[in-house]
Amino acid sequence: MDKVYVILADGFEEVEAFAPVDILRRAGVPVETVGIKESRYVTSAHSVVVKADNLLRESDLLDAKMIVLPGGMPGAENLAACYRLGKALVAHDKRKGLIGAICAAPMVLGKLGLLDGLRATCYPGFEKYLTGAFYTGEKVVIDHNIITAYGPGAAFEFGYTLLSYFTDLNSVKRLRAGMMADD
Repeated sequence: MDKVYVILADGFEEVEAFAPVDILRRAGVPVETVGIKESRYVTSAHSVVVKADNLLRESDLLDAKMIVLPGGMPGAENLAACYRLGKALVAHDKRKGLIGAICAAPMVLGKLGLLDGLRATCYPGFEKYLTGAFYTGEKVVIDHNIITAYGPGAAFEFGYTLLSYFTDLNSVKRLRAGMMADD
């Protein structure tokens, strides 16, 4: 299935979560936001409270084509501390499922050993957590099944890159034009 799960933890960076959600949904890709705690209400890094579509404990994630981790602090730390999420990410990676992580969130993948031998990027200062990775400092990096991006300013480019796995390049270009991304 072409479903995308965007995982939300208290302290997530809003634009890093919702720019990709918006872009993917505009293109018709099924996206579900998933909260990692016991309540669907998740508080962002800037005190915006949102309601996740589902909870991790109620989600299997096995039907995902892609799992996306927004950054933000302490959001990325909360993602890294979630055992159930870590287990799901490792299983998803073993199936060569797509994983996207932006800003501080690539550290979650580094701590799980999922970046070993791969090129990756992240928010400056978090590269020390990209265990086994080759840090590039680029805006968006694709290596095998892992897509990483460096921060809030890359959120839209990250979203368009994620979309490229679900549609053709011309459709991505049309959406970019419709959203005035290249003006």
